[in-house]
Amino acid sequence: MSIFQDNTTLVTSRGTVVVSGVASDAHTWNLVFLQLMIEELGYDVVNLGPCVTPELLVAECEQHKPALVVISSVNGHGYQDGLRLIEEFRSSPELVATPVVIGGKLGVAGSLADAAADRLMSAGFDAVFEDGARTVLSFYDFMGALPSAATPLAVAV
Repeated sequence: MSIFQDNTTLVTSRGTVVVSGVASDAHTWNLVFLQLMIEELGYDVVNLGPCVTPELLVAECEQHKPALVVISSVNGHGYQDGLRLIEEFRSSPELVATPVVIGGKLGVAGSLADAAADRLMSAGFDAVFEDGARTVLSFYDFMGALPSAATPLAVAV
C-alpha cells in the first residue's frame, strides 16, 4: 500500500537510511518491512540485515553517512543490545550527530518500563519505538519531521 493516494512517485531521494538488526537477533522480516516503508517515504535504504555487531554498524555508517539509522529487534533483547550498540556508535566522531532510533520488541517481559526507554534515550538514541498498535504511525510521524538531504518531488505517472 502506498502512502500516496494518487499515482505519484518520488524522483529525488531524501537521503540514505541505514536499517539494521541487533547482534543477537536473527529475524529479517522486520528489516524488510522497515526497508520498504522507508523507501516509500522517499529515502534510499542500506539494509545491513540481522545479527549486526556494533563494530560493523559503525563501519557501515561511517561509509554511507546516513541521514538516519533505524535499529530493529524482534527477539526481546533490543534493550541490552541497544545499549551496547549506541555506546559504540556514539564513540565515533563522525557519527555523533547522526540520528539513531530503536524499536520493536525491546524487552523479553513485554513492554519496557518508562525508565528503560528513558535510559535508551539518555544513552544516545533519538527515539524509542516500542512494539505496539500505534508504533508504525509514530514512526511515520518521526520520519516526516526529519530534515532531508533533498526535497522529494512528486510526479504523476
